[in-house]
Amino acid sequence: MSGESIAAFGYELGVLKRIRRAGWWQAGVRDPESVAEHSMRVAQLAGLLAAEEGANPERAAYLALWHDTQETRTGDLPHSAKPYVDKPDPRRITADQTAALPEAARDSVRGAVDEYEAASTPESRCARDADKLEMLLQAVEYRDVGVAGVGEWIDSARRSLVTDTARRVADVATSMTSLAWRAGN
Repeated sequence: MSGESIAAFGYELGVLKRIRRAGWWQAGVRDPESVAEHSMRVAQLAGLLAAEEGANPERAAYLALWHDTQETRTGDLPHSAKPYVDKPDPRRITADQTAALPEAARDSVRGAVDEYEAASTPESRCARDADKLEMLLQAVEYRDVGVAGVGEWIDSARRSLVTDTARRVADVATSMTSLAWRAGN
């Protein structure tokens, strides 16, 4: 029954609200944002980047919504785990997660994850840039409240951006503080 499988998957997705972004602990952040909080801003940024880049904002936001859903099964693995653990295959995890879903829902989620991972469309590039840009913005926010060890996150995010719009946003974001932003609004 499709209602049961969608409800079950919905419960699984709720785990993302409780999973913390683990890499920030290594930077000294005591209570980092959840994967769900991260994904929400990624989707919003993806839509904005896509609009500016002439891509489909709705599609970019949809891809971004699914980019970390696999972490319900793996948790958020920090980069320091790379030498010890093989990177989980998002497509394989998504296939398992969605196996019981009705065909249309299953194909929609699998297609979004596949497109995001392939990074071959303008929308997927905007969604991937949004993921890095969100990390950069979060690092600036943490820096502004006194977390000293976030420079490598900012640098890493900047190096990985591919769209002109994301690069421009990163330039502005790293040169201002969140306090300056609040004062201007």
